[in-house]
Amino acid sequence: MTELKTTTNDSWSSGQSIALALFALLLGISGGWLIRRSLAARPTEAPQVASPFGPNRVPDEAARTDFRTAPAMPSPEELRKAADSQAAPLVEQLKADPTNAALLAQVGNLYYDAKQYPVAIEYYERSLKSSPKDASVRTDLGTAYWYKGDADTAIGEFQRALADEPDQANALFNLGIVKWNGKHDAAGAIADWKKLLATNPSFPARAKVEDLIAQAQNSLDKRP
Repeated sequence: MTELKTTTNDSWSSGQSIALALFALLLGISGGWLIRRSLAARPTEAPQVASPFGPNRVPDEAARTDFRTAPAMPSPEELRKAADSQAAPLVEQLKADPTNAALLAQVGNLYYDAKQYPVAIEYYERSLKSSPKDASVRTDLGTAYWYKGDADTAIGEFQRALADEPDQANALFNLGIVKWNGKHDAAGAIADWKKLLATNPSFPARAKVEDLIAQAQNSLDKRP
């Protein structure tokens, strides 16, 4: 996400891409969220999820009260329908060019953003059949597997991405998260995050990664 790839939309600036990556990271660390590396590389906006507070707002006391009567968040079925609608023009293009790796990854991104992880996985895997060395898409694939509940496959995909691009920041970050949260491997997570900081010294959320390392080290120190 911090680096654009072949599916990049020209309307996204590099500054916006980095800002989105940092925003996702800052929101996600406490919940074990991962970074989808190609977040800024989608051709169209992802399905929108309505928020009672509006974009980029922090609710005040009145807003918290109003939230009790706010409309319910979209259901999985509604999100799937929104993703289907967003993806339809790209799926139509795929009929004439079914092995287009960039198009397939773009469709995968839309379903990922709508939390339709099995469908996202299908499109990412089809993309990788055409472009197996695309470490960016493979990082996204691993992230989707993690959210689907398959930590082992997620780790395998991150490791394959790093075999092709050893210093890929988001693959290293995500690998550490899955090792720690999914496999209780604090030492392995620390090693991945230290490599991330060593190979990407300007990583936008360096301080947050350092905090994660400290937390993981603290968990190791407390073990009997």
